[in-house]
Amino acid sequence: MRKIYSFILILCFTFSAFAMSNKMKPQEKGVKYGNQLGTVQLPIEYKSSVESHLKYGLALLHHMTYTESREEFIKATEVDPKCALGYWGQAMTYIHPLWSDPPSEEDFNKGLNLIKKAKQYQKGKEADYIMAVESYYLKGKEKSEKNNLSNFADGWEKVFKKYPSDPEAAAFYALSYLSTADPEDKSYEKQRRVGKIAEGVLKIIPDHPGAHHYMIHAYDYPELAPMGLEISKSYGEIAPEVPHALHMPSHIFIRLGLWEESIMMNSRSAEAALKHPAKDTISLHYPHAVDYLIYAYLQRGEDLKAKEALKNLMSMKEDFQSHIAASYTFNAAPARLLLERQKWNEAMKLEPWVPENYDSNKFPAMEAITYFAKGLGAARSGNKSSAEKSIQKLLELYDKTESVSPYWSKQIKIQSLSIMAWTTYITDKKKGLEMMKEAAMMEATTEKHPVTPGEVLPARELYGDMLLDSKQYKKAQDEYEASLKRNKNRFNSLYGAGRTAEMQGDVTSAKYYYEVFIGQTRGADTENERISRAKMYLRNNK
Repeated sequence: MRKIYSFILILCFTFSAFAMSNKMKPQEKGVKYGNQLGTVQLPIEYKSSVESHLKYGLALLHHMTYTESREEFIKATEVDPKCALGYWGQAMTYIHPLWSDPPSEEDFNKGLNLIKKAKQYQKGKEADYIMAVESYYLKGKEKSEKNNLSNFADGWEKVFKKYPSDPEAAAFYALSYLSTADPEDKSYEKQRRVGKIAEGVLKIIPDHPGAHHYMIHAYDYPELAPMGLEISKSYGEIAPEVPHALHMPSHIFIRLGLWEESIMMNSRSAEAALKHPAKDTISLHYPHAVDYLIYAYLQRGEDLKAKEALKNLMSMKEDFQSHIAASYTFNAAPARLLLERQKWNEAMKLEPWVPENYDSNKFPAMEAITYFAKGLGAARSGNKSSAEKSIQKLLELYDKTESVSPYWSKQIKIQSLSIMAWTTYITDKKKGLEMMKEAAMMEATTEKHPVTPGEVLPARELYGDMLLDSKQYKKAQDEYEASLKRNKNRFNSLYGAGRTAEMQGDVTSAKYYYEVFIGQTRGADTENERISRAKMYLRNNK
């Protein structure tokens, strides 16, 4: 990192007077997130009293720290009521292209009015920036945000083509273009292009926050994750007090099965999030980091640490910021602790956990996770009637979600089908296997959402479990290996691949998977039958 900052320092001295005043570190004193957020570039010159707020707000915007970014842009317009970029920035903070939280009708109208106000005072290149954001709002709030985001991407593409060497135009085009990528398109053409655009930004500004951030999102896929490893190692260091910047590298670390690195970054992120509440609530970045933290602990067999992290989360007395990431964690984290360890009877008794004063009704697809855990627990415990009740609840939640989010409604469909498969398997093994295979194939057409470190329990892994139970060891091994390609170094898939190889008498493959499994869980803090069995096999097959 010293090399990067030395390079920037040298670079700054070579710029013209205009560049020197417009390409600098954000606000340098008395700021909420410290002095280090990365480097951004403003479109035109501003008064020094306004400039610091604009830079700080712009950097936080790239870090998707939206509420605090808005506060800085508001401060800019308080200092200069005719600052067009200040109103532009506020309007931008209501647009979250990669999050499943489109603005409410009220917030949408706020953003639209702010853009109208920005247009009254725009100067020079500001007009192009404002046009790009106006493209999101201009046709009104669509039933599906996909249309608004498509217009947003078109707007930023025009700015990018007009100013190809402008790092901010490039970064925002990359972000908006990435939001239009189809998660079922396995060519990853758009994601690769975004990565290239971000690389271009980094050639101009090596510590640009948006280029770091959006490149990680672009490469947050099993096939692309290795391309994002180097940038992930540096992102947290350019903004060491921003919770989301500290968390983001773990998207790549988890894809690559780097649990220790993920634990380190999410621990830092959770700590930073508690230091930086969202106004009078616990920031969404705290539960988001905790879910990733728990997931990583469980893959290492560190169950006590996972339980402690959940206990700390559930013991918080303050209100939580309402957000899909928080709601996801409230449902997924308790479910993971039980499902990852095959505690089916306990999972069957799970009830949705909602913090006091938190509106859970806004995110029905998140509530579905708890009923998935309940239903799967019941089915795998042989309690058919209880499983069917959970399926019925999931169907109700599906109806609430279908018109709002095709992605999340499909996830509920996969969850429901998985429970149905295991319920059917109780009395009809052949039919159960067919249904579980269908769920696994359906899941294979999707990608994990950025809100989650991984499926609460992958359908592909569940299909492997069913094949193992029916003594179809070769097919089961194939499914576990397929699961590992999508979810590298998953605890249960590693064990499953080793176990099925063992059952076929394939000592070489069994030893390979068990050795990776045991190496990964060497710090396990809880007795675990699977770890013990793998150790015994390795002792007997030296």
